[in-house]
Amino acid sequence: MSIPKTQTAVVFEKHNGPLLVKKDHPVVQQKDLKPGEALVRVVYSGVCHTDLHALKGDWPASPKLPLVGGHEGAGHIVAIADNTSTTLKVGDAVGIKWLADSCLDCEVCREGQEATCAQARTSGYSDDGSFQQYAVSFVRHLTPIPDGLDLAQAAPILCAGVTVWKAIKQSNTKPGDYILIAGAGGGLGHLAVQYAAAMSLRVIAVDTGADKKALTAQYGAETFIDFKEPGDFIEKVKAATGGLGPHAAIMASSGGAAYGQALEYLRPHGTLVAVGLPPDTFINANVFWTVFKALRIVGSYVGNRQDAIEALDFAARGKVKAEIQMDKLENLADVYKRMENYQISGRIVLEC
Repeated sequence: MSIPKTQTAVVFEKHNGPLLVKKDHPVVQQKDLKPGEALVRVVYSGVCHTDLHALKGDWPASPKLPLVGGHEGAGHIVAIADNTSTTLKVGDAVGIKWLADSCLDCEVCREGQEATCAQARTSGYSDDGSFQQYAVSFVRHLTPIPDGLDLAQAAPILCAGVTVWKAIKQSNTKPGDYILIAGAGGGLGHLAVQYAAAMSLRVIAVDTGADKKALTAQYGAETFIDFKEPGDFIEKVKAATGGLGPHAAIMASSGGAAYGQALEYLRPHGTLVAVGLPPDTFINANVFWTVFKALRIVGSYVGNRQDAIEALDFAARGKVKAEIQMDKLENLADVYKRMENYQISGRIVLEC
């Protein structure tokens, strides 16, 4: 398979600096791949709020600079390093996820929690990611994409999908339980609604605007609560859930306000699952009521390799479908502007 010497990539060299569309960015050749690495021709890449945080540098851990962002890459393997043991082969459809690599030998990796491995490497943060046409990644964390699943649909599942699927798995819920999704019309939230509905959970969607209400209803939400409308928000949540509150709340919003009242509306033994990562945001838990109501606070940080396979399987079976807006790789700067202004429903997918 012919591999070009140069490609188009979007690079930034400093935080809040300009996004540079480079048409002559070098492509790593097969002979230069290290054992365990593969070269992927990225066809589509989703865009995540994490990518915007990487550009801004507003997280406690800073990414490498210069950086090619992106961690929702769907494409095909075009080269595999010599002396690499893998069942993958050239031509396979694969996904590049946030977790690029981990040791697979430490305690947390052995327990299936490889995202928290001390040696974890991340696409579009510690390593160059999928906002380029040819990306190097690690075969043991590339995810096979099921036959028949459109690559543009697969791309958002590789981060947004697997993240919310894992969060639901950690929500301590069962079919018939109420689950509240904060940010339900966003890139994470609209997928969370679908995964929850597919598991026969009763979804309370929280967001704002008629478009978000229509979107979440389409995907199986039982009730929509607009957080900007007047009235007592906590009482609205309780009224929609039989008076006791939801069994769990998934914080899929990129805004910090969603965390503010979550512990007040959960029913006894309810679970707050923290997913969205707004900067400088704290969960204020009243110790007495947290204990008295036996509440659980869980941080859910992406998913493992099996979670990714399960998340893609829902999509392949038609149970989950990302609401996507297509754009060009060269237009990433404009996408970020729309994202900052909350002008995006669903997920942006870039043609690379």
